[in-house]
Amino acid sequence: MFTIELIPAERLDTVLPLLQLLNPNLHEDVIAERLSDVRKTDYRCVGVFNDKKLIAISGLWILNKIYAGKHIEPDNVIVHPDYRSKGIGELLLNWIHQYATEQGCLTSELNSRISNDAGNKFWKKMGYEIVGYHFIKPLTTDIETTNSCLASSHS
Repeated sequence: MFTIELIPAERLDTVLPLLQLLNPNLHEDVIAERLSDVRKTDYRCVGVFNDKKLIAISGLWILNKIYAGKHIEPDNVIVHPDYRSKGIGELLLNWIHQYATEQGCLTSELNSRISNDAGNKFWKKMGYEIVGYHFIKPLTTDIETTNSCLASSHS
């Protein structure tokens, strides 16, 4: 039996193993530090549980932009490899879309790596359209910080 719920800020550390799977090029300390930083913002995280085991997550940002209006942005979406191709991603995204509607969001937008063929196929199946490019520019000469910035995955 799968359940979906928002993960309270005080339990966000439970998502670290999935974030490490999603971001293998980032040191676990970097992931933990960034997760700690987002706790101070309006960041939310939703999890899918199989009984009590966390098997999928998505970060959630509710933003308001001129071109998109109030919208939700799923971020760092991952389903544990043992549970892929079982409808968990679709279940999670349907929950997110319903939650967004309840929050008054008009749209959902996200970032996905160009090389993420399976992910991009999934996003298209879920009704997302490619409408532009996502650019990133490192603002530091610290090679470790720059590399972790460029290696970081957005689902």
